[in-house]
Amino acid sequence: MSRTTSPPRRTRTAVLAAFALVAGVAGTTTALGGPASAAAAGCTVDYKIQSSWSGGFSADVAVTNTGDAVSSWKLEWSFAGNQQVTQGWNSTLTQSGTAVSATNVAWNGTLATGGSASFGFNGNVTGANAIPTTFKLNGVTCNVPGGGGGDGGGDGGSGPSAKVDNPYAGAKVYVNPDWSAKAAAEPGGSKISNQPTGVWLDRIAAIQGTSGARGLRAHLDTALTQAAGSPLVVQLVIYNLPGRDCSALASNGELGPTEIGRYQTEYIDPIAAILADTKYASLRIVTTVEIDSLPNLVTNVSPRPTATPDCDVMKANGNYVKGVGYALRKLGAIPNVYNYVDAGHHGWLGWDDNFNASAQILKQAATTEGGTVDNVTGFIVNTANYGATKENNFTINDSVAGKSVRESTWVDWNRYVDEQSFAQAFRQELVGVGFRSDIGMLIDTSRNGWGGTARPTGPGAQTSVDTYVDGGRYDRRIHLGNWCNQSGAGLGERPTAAPATGIDAYVWVKPPGESDGASKAIPNDQGKGFDRMCDPTYTGNPRNNNHLSGALANAPLSGDWFSAQFQELLKNAYPAL
Repeated sequence: MSRTTSPPRRTRTAVLAAFALVAGVAGTTTALGGPASAAAAGCTVDYKIQSSWSGGFSADVAVTNTGDAVSSWKLEWSFAGNQQVTQGWNSTLTQSGTAVSATNVAWNGTLATGGSASFGFNGNVTGANAIPTTFKLNGVTCNVPGGGGGDGGGDGGSGPSAKVDNPYAGAKVYVNPDWSAKAAAEPGGSKISNQPTGVWLDRIAAIQGTSGARGLRAHLDTALTQAAGSPLVVQLVIYNLPGRDCSALASNGELGPTEIGRYQTEYIDPIAAILADTKYASLRIVTTVEIDSLPNLVTNVSPRPTATPDCDVMKANGNYVKGVGYALRKLGAIPNVYNYVDAGHHGWLGWDDNFNASAQILKQAATTEGGTVDNVTGFIVNTANYGATKENNFTINDSVAGKSVRESTWVDWNRYVDEQSFAQAFRQELVGVGFRSDIGMLIDTSRNGWGGTARPTGPGAQTSVDTYVDGGRYDRRIHLGNWCNQSGAGLGERPTAAPATGIDAYVWVKPPGESDGASKAIPNDQGKGFDRMCDPTYTGNPRNNNHLSGALANAPLSGDWFSAQFQELLKNAYPAL
């Protein structure tokens, strides 16, 4: 869906990059096993209330050591009212009555003379919310220079968010209650039901809400509650282009190939109007823009052997390019929206004749309809797909019995063997064709873990390049071109911010348990067709080199809940649950 190592793109401290996306109440930190080190001779504390709302507040605390260096610290204070800490970050917080203590975590315990540490927390309060007047660092009373605060307009409060380089850094991510309830109702589902997943706006009706699924405003209102004054990312999938998914049938959409006007006025414009409401200005809204669209204009058009008539139509009428460009311009004009454009996956765009051509058409779309590359925060790979994040048992540079790994049947002359190497290299290619140098990449890891008993524990036998690759690859699909409800798949890496160079986050954009498509024809009013790639008896086509589809049986329509798939993903999760 390029193999030079991109330079580090992050200019912020590594502190933010270390956080998981969903924070628990002081649970993302590591408590120290022993007592704090000897007391410092002096200290100052700056305690600020960054934002307030009915019944709650968010505070930032900075402590500076003015005495001897210490290797660990504990800051103590007492509230004057009924404040209760509910969630913290960058320290381990405990409270007994009004007394609170904040202990360093593993990476910020050392304070040289003049050194500082910062942490924050959310809390509940009714009535007055007075600034504490006395603080002690390792038992020594500190000076408090001002305290101040009030309802500052910091990111995550009621005011607008300042644009950041990586929206996931230092932020929680929205947990969709509709998906969470379905996951929790499954045996074992409570192990992952609190994970953040994407909200799919896959037809016009989804904006207002459909049976069993809340609309966009309802999601955003719920997100404000989940944020509780902290930075929070909401992940939306923008997915309703005219002639959608020209190379597949299971996820065809409601708009015909020529209905670009309806796409703009009935779909994108209403979404943009809601997102621009200042009520939601504190949220970091991440959009995944039109999966499986632009890459089709490279790989599935004439004279390619994988061409389809529908993709030829969409290339000729230009409505994929126009639609994506319009969406990027309208949504990118909203200060707290971060657009990530779909960029296929390594098993789609990793070949030489696809790589640069795809980057070029992405640039074309970003700069049409009055748009510019400034409307693009980054790109996402492996959306709703199954490519392994990292293959550790072989590399593209390995050779066996005089043959390169690229010559194996599985790799088939591709330049990449996994999603992370592809994403990092494709990022460099995108910068090379004119995108901003600070773009970041997302990798959808919702279904690419490939754990369970079939997961190899080491390289394959070196009797041939095929036995070497096939025996060691984590991705157990029959063919890289298989994409529908894959048998043996498992949950992948949990959502994580900034896991690698150039990667803004691992994300679960495709909610685990939602079908890719029906195993047989099912009448519906959503424009979704029957795709034989979702039929486990199908023997394939040129796009999967005429292999079996590898799909699970008895699957419902795409987007509908598929309990058997959910259980398969739990069973084969890697890392294991």
